[in-house]
Formats: sequence, C-alpha cells, structure tokens
Amino acid sequence: MRLPTPPILILASLSLAACATTGSPPAATRGQSDAASVPASISGQSAYGLFLAGQMAINNGQGSQAAAYFGAADQATKAPDASALLQAHTFTAALLAGDVKGAAQMTPLAVDDPEAQRLASLVRAVEDLAEGAGARARAALVNGEIAAPHAVAAALLAPLAAAQAGQAEAAIALPVFNSDPVASFFASLDQGLLFERAHRYDEAETDFRALIERGDPGAVASRNLGAFLERRGRFADAVATYDQALGRMPGDATLLADRARAAAHRPAPALPDVRQTAAEAMTGLASTLAVAKQSEEAVVYLRLALRLDPGQDPAWLLLGDILGSIGDKAGAVSAYLQPKPGSPAFVAARDKLAWSYQADGRKDEALAAAKAAQDGDPDSKAAATTVADLLRADERYPESETVLDHLIDEEGQTPDWRLLYMRAVDYQESDRWGLAEKDLVNALKQQPEEPELLNFLGYSWIDRGERLPEALAMVQKAVDNDPHSGAMVDSLGWAFYRLGRFREAVEKLEQAASMEAGDPEINDHLGDAYWRAGRPVEARFQWSFVLTLQPDAKLRAKIETKLRDGLPEPPPVVGS
Repeated sequence: MRLPTPPILILASLSLAACATTGSPPAATRGQSDAASVPASISGQSAYGLFLAGQMAINNGQGSQAAAYFGAADQATKAPDASALLQAHTFTAALLAGDVKGAAQMTPLAVDDPEAQRLASLVRAVEDLAEGAGARARAALVNGEIAAPHAVAAALLAPLAAAQAGQAEAAIALPVFNSDPVASFFASLDQGLLFERAHRYDEAETDFRALIERGDPGAVASRNLGAFLERRGRFADAVATYDQALGRMPGDATLLADRARAAAHRPAPALPDVRQTAAEAMTGLASTLAVAKQSEEAVVYLRLALRLDPGQDPAWLLLGDILGSIGDKAGAVSAYLQPKPGSPAFVAARDKLAWSYQADGRKDEALAAAKAAQDGDPDSKAAATTVADLLRADERYPESETVLDHLIDEEGQTPDWRLLYMRAVDYQESDRWGLAEKDLVNALKQQPEEPELLNFLGYSWIDRGERLPEALAMVQKAVDNDPHSGAMVDSLGWAFYRLGRFREAVEKLEQAASMEAGDPEINDHLGDAYWRAGRPVEARFQWSFVLTLQPDAKLRAKIETKLRDGLPEPPPVVGS
C-alpha cells in the first residue's frame, strides 16, 4: 500500500484554495471516529500548509496527527480534485495510526487509484468481520473487487467470514495459493481450526499434522495441535507434540509453558474464535511484508489484525519493532505496553520496551520496565538477563554481576556460556581480570569455535601482552569464523602490532577501520600502526579523526598527548 503522490496541479489548487481559507481548522478528519486534534500552533493555516504538515507527520511516523492535518486540509480546500487526494491521504494516515473504524467509514477514494480502492474495500470487510457482520464481509471478500496486492488477504479471510455468517460449506473451503507458502500455511491452519469448530475432529487433526510434517515454522501448527489435543482430553498426546516441537526449538518459553500445562492436566486453551483466527492470519501476512522491508504495508496489515483481535500480542510486538525502525518511538513504546502480565509475550514486550527507553536515554524507565518483566515472570532467565544487560550498559557492573551470579549458580556445573561471557565483561570492567579470564576459559570449553569468545579472550591477552602466539591464533580463528566483524579484524591487526609486525598491522587495521568507520578505538589503533610503520603524517591525521568521533575522556586525553608528542621510542614489541 502506497501513499498517493500529489501531482503539481493538485498542489497548485491547494495553494489557490488557501486564498479563501481563514479561521481555525477543524480538529477531526472527515468520517474518522477517533482522530487526533490538530495542534493550535497551525490555527489559521492554509489548506496547502495543512497538507505539508500532514506530509511531515507521515514522514515522522505520526499517523494520527497526519490524519488530522489531512482532514483539516480537506475541509479547508475548495478544489474537488485536491479534496479527493486529501481524502486518500486521510484514509491512509488514519489506517497507519490504527483507526480502522474511522478509515472504514470514509467516503470512497479517488477513482484514479485502484490500489487504494482495493485496500479501502479490504478495510471495510475487516471492519464488518470485527463487528460480527460476517455475511457482508464475505460478500465483499469474494466479489473480485479486492485484487492484487490484497487478493491474498481477501482469500484468507473469506472462509472465516463464512464461518461467522454460518455458511458451513464455504467456511471449510480451502483457498489455494500456489506461489505463496505463508498464505498456504495459514489457509491450512485456519481450515484445521474451522474443522474443529464444525466438530470434524479427524479432519482438523489431519490438517495440523500435515503442517507439522511440512516444517511448521515457529511451531505454530504444533501449538495449535497440542491445544486441540488438550481440548479433546488427550494430554499425553499433547505433551508428545510439545516435546517434538521442543526438539526443534529447545528452551522455547511458550512451548515449555504449553507442555507444563498439558502435563499437569490444567484447563486447555479455548478454541480461538473467528476474529482471533483471522487476526493471526493477518499477522502472518504482515510478517512476510516486514521481512520484505515493506514497512508501511506491514503496519497496515498489523492494524487490521489488531482491529480483529486487540489481544494478538505477536502483532503488537511486530508493530513496535516496525514503528521503532521507522523512527516512531512513541508508537513503538505504546505497542510494547500492550501485552499484559501473564501473557506469553509479556517478558519479550517489556524487554523491547526497556531497550526502547534505553536507546532514548531514559535509563531509569528502561530498568523499571526490565524489572517489571522480571517481577511478572520470576523464573524467566530472559527477563533477568535483560536486567543484567541494562545494569552493565549503565556501568553498574557489581549489580549486573549479582544478577548473573544468581543465574549461573542456578544452572549448576555447566552454566550457559553466554552468562559466563556477560559476567566476564562485568569482571573486566571492574578491573578483576583474573575472574574474567576464568569465565572466558570455561565458556570456551563449551563453545571452542565461538568467535565472540575467541575474540574477547584473545584480544584481552594481546592488549595485556600475554600469551601472544596463542592469542594471535585465537583472533585469527575468530576472523575466519566471522570475517565481516570489524572488531575481530581489529583484534587481529592489534595482535600484529604488539608483535612488531607493523606492515601487517596497518593492512588489517585499515580493513577494520573501513568496516567500522565510526569506532574511535579502531581508528586509534590504526593511527598507532601508521606511526610505528614510519608514516607519521597519516598517524596524526588518523588521531585527529578520532577526536571527531566523540571518544570517552580517557581516550581523548591519550589522543591529545599523541598528537602533541607522538609515540615513545622504541616501539613496545612484546615477544613473538
């Protein structure tokens, strides 16, 4: 779905219409039920000015604000062609902001934009489905008006609308998607759920098992089959289904929770209703759009999914990710706040919320969000790990270490190597290298080929002038395993430097600096290598460049000294 691009004549008509426009713009868009108000700062602006403000709001990811601006411009303009365009913009902005009901109530869009017309028809059908008007929704979904790129969504939703309308045979008809594996997956999944709804249990089970045999991405079919078996009282079969899925996805928190529920014969999850099933299908389509970097289209489909089922937590998580990626920080935060305690997605949502706050410099709120996730699920290793990560990011190393100590102690003799790696960082930053070294050595025993471990321990030995031949071999292996990491190539270059092999050091450090151009430490290393290789002019240039990269106070002081005095002689070659 794309925003219409206004032709020059439309913009001109908006400008001319401004001559007749006075007074405050209206606060709501035409036909929108829940529009945002237009800021008072633009009171009295022309239709053209309102249009430009709407465009800027869209570009900034502020859909509800954009809808209000476009609606106000539509009210203000006297040009029919411009009005049609503005209504199209208002519709799109309302949809992106999540006002599906308002978008569905809007007047038909400009006839020269058939794609927008098809989307409008899909939106109205989704709104009918959300309101329980299944017969009307199905009629719109199957009449052929909703063509590409929304035909797949229409075909997926049509059987569900038929089920809501009580049209039994149409409900179990399987749509065929020869070239869309995601749509085919959800069509078969939905058919299984609709068979169960029709008490055709053998056919439902057959559909679920066939999907599992075809690969079952994300264990979606396994979870649906397991829940189906629980509802039939077949708890042992359900446990076996969850165990099979856990064999492919070991440690998955949702599957573990499902298994525990089935093993304890606790009440089974209810059969999803038609709207919940439709929302899951729309979320699946949105995921494929997101992977294809079609962010605007993905947001639209997620908004439709959430109109059908506001409790569709995976949709909220994906929506937050996309909104954050396009700069709508407030929208991302709002999305991450939706999953509630007790939801399988709660910990993941609070984790994402915490890092959103952290990226925005709101450190106290970030830590509070992470601790809320931990309180909501005290047994979650992921929640505790996020708390430790944030404490480390805030340079609160002893507190981070305390959290990790508890997690590592709980895991017994073979704790997760990632926990050991994280604690080693805390130890190193607290100037307790001996403890850090011990954790890294133990982690490497578990994962001897892991590039991050090889690089961390190897570089630390290199920087300390210890065990250089062994450290060189380690960082060389790290680079071999991850050749696209600038940090690891830097470690290899620094090893050559400490061994006095300055030409090789320059070669590798130039490569690392090209890969990580904004890293102050890598560029500092390159400056040192230039100096030792007899290239002082390039060394001073490189050091000066480091000062533009906002280095910390300690590195800045070192650079200023080197710019003034150069490096001391003779070069500090440390064994071979």
